[in-house]
Amino acid sequence: MFRHFRENTLEFITGWRVFLIIFAKFDKNRIMEILVYGIGGVGGYFGGKLANAGLNVSMIARGKHLKAIQKHGLEVESINGNFKVKPKMATSNVAEVPKPDLVILGIKSWQIPSVAGELKPIIGENTMVLPLQNGADNYEKLIEVFPKKNVLAGLCFIVSFLEKPGKIKHAAFEPKITFGEVDNSKSDRILKVKDFFDEAGIENSIPENIQLEIWKKFLFICTVSGIGGLTRVSIDKIRESEYLLEMMRTTAKEIIAVGQAKNIPLTEKHLEMVFEIINSQPKGNTASTQRDIMQGKPSELENFNGYIVKQGKKLGVETPVNRYIYECLKPMEEEARKSKE
Repeated sequence: MFRHFRENTLEFITGWRVFLIIFAKFDKNRIMEILVYGIGGVGGYFGGKLANAGLNVSMIARGKHLKAIQKHGLEVESINGNFKVKPKMATSNVAEVPKPDLVILGIKSWQIPSVAGELKPIIGENTMVLPLQNGADNYEKLIEVFPKKNVLAGLCFIVSFLEKPGKIKHAAFEPKITFGEVDNSKSDRILKVKDFFDEAGIENSIPENIQLEIWKKFLFICTVSGIGGLTRVSIDKIRESEYLLEMMRTTAKEIIAVGQAKNIPLTEKHLEMVFEIINSQPKGNTASTQRDIMQGKPSELENFNGYIVKQGKKLGVETPVNRYIYECLKPMEEEARKSKE
């Protein structure tokens, strides 16, 4: 009798464990609401991957792009394989989306203040906001609007763009998201987000020092973007000029000096790593900010060279080359901003 009772009990416990495992997987998909704001090259690719994994993904887009997604879904052409998804919701109105557990920002850094204000009414107590844009101060911009507990730090690596309404093209580079808590702790929520990225097949990492990782990418992108906007030629053409190559090195050294003044542990090693990347760029490559400048669009100039100039002044670090680049491009940037008003 006891043996029969024990077998039934074990059967019940085993069955209950199986139920809990199934329920946990179902519950994860049910309760995690993901909002991707900005469905361009970055948001479109990573948001598309998350939606393709069956996760609850809402998307904020505009104009013809939004209409195409609503009608036909989002198409992603990728060097890793093409796919097409229908997000849970695609809209231009944040008030229509379910209250998100995770917001991924696929916008430009200069758009953060206005977008954060738009998102504020739907940010709950436990909502996580993950910025992926280029720039060194995205976290600081976000905590001017949201409580610090809501904001993560992050960056991404990808070469992708909006090819036409409803279609994103991933053209090069293995896409990756690097992210973490601003204090670099391995919190439960960070590990949960990692699980979702893993499930979606997105390469990702939680580094030991997220601030250093952000500045390492910023060092590269700021070094090449402004000077690219001035010269209007590709990176390989810039590095062929001894004068311009030295100008880039000085630009990078100024950025490192400002970073060090902000307690970012950048070193000579990081400078050399950046120039290894610069020297490995294929012919014809340009930075996205350079392309925006050349097309007369609002760019991230203020958040790149402009940021270094202002922080240098604040911290007592000389930044003459960054200032030259910034001041030369600033009038064009102001005209581009006016045209968008």
